[in-house]
Amino acid sequence: MNPNEMRIQQRVAPGPMPQPTRKVHIPNLLTLGRLVIAIVVVILLSSVSARALRTQPSLGDRLGDLTHASTAILVTAAVLFVIAALTDALDGHLARKWKVESKFGRVMDPLADKLLVLGAFIMLAGPGFTSSVEGIGRIQVSAVAGWMVFAMVGRELLVTSIRAVYEADGVDFAAGWSGKAKMILQSAAVPLILLIVAFASPGPDTPARTFLVMLMWITTGVTLVSAGPYIWRAMQHTVQQQQKMMQLINAHKPRKPTAMPSPKTRDKKPSGGGQAKRRKR
Repeated sequence: MNPNEMRIQQRVAPGPMPQPTRKVHIPNLLTLGRLVIAIVVVILLSSVSARALRTQPSLGDRLGDLTHASTAILVTAAVLFVIAALTDALDGHLARKWKVESKFGRVMDPLADKLLVLGAFIMLAGPGFTSSVEGIGRIQVSAVAGWMVFAMVGRELLVTSIRAVYEADGVDFAAGWSGKAKMILQSAAVPLILLIVAFASPGPDTPARTFLVMLMWITTGVTLVSAGPYIWRAMQHTVQQQQKMMQLINAHKPRKPTAMPSPKTRDKKPSGGGQAKRRKR
């Protein structure tokens, strides 16, 4: 091989293949981390034990709340929930910024969000947050009623079903301002409830109890209202599809043939005798 051929081979020889950057995996790792945290939060909240409350808690009662076995669990769950909520905002921002959005992220990101938020609310409506109050009975100390959780779960199932059906037809169901407001409010409500239950003794007719009730009514209302834009968009698309279908049906509908005169009638001419009679008249 002469020197010229060697130079040509060196020029066309392929170089090392570029290695995938780590940025591709960071958003997905954050999503998986949030999924793990969601499971840990649910396990922690399932181990919370209810405690007795007083209608007018004294300073000694509040100090007793701090030493209760569930206080550390509630605080730990609140901190983990806040960390997971921050990763929800971070992984999407990084994926868009670095242009590394993937199908895995599109599937797992909303799944991790729903497991984190809905799992926390289901636990808050459970028996671990049902406390006994002297002279009154048992109350849901978290102010999270079962029907509120039912409404939240129903909203998520409805929106998820609408997205699955209509996005296949090319309809854009990106989260709007109502969906973002719903997620922010829910993400703020859960740690606030956990910390108030841990430190404020929210018994009946207390400011802490009133705040929790108002917070949950507002959160539930915003959650239900946030489904409205998705339902409206789906209805608009359905009406448009039906209109197109009717146009296609009318375009292919067979038309009735117009009546044409028969050849015998068309070629028949009056006889000469008839013409002679008309002339005499």
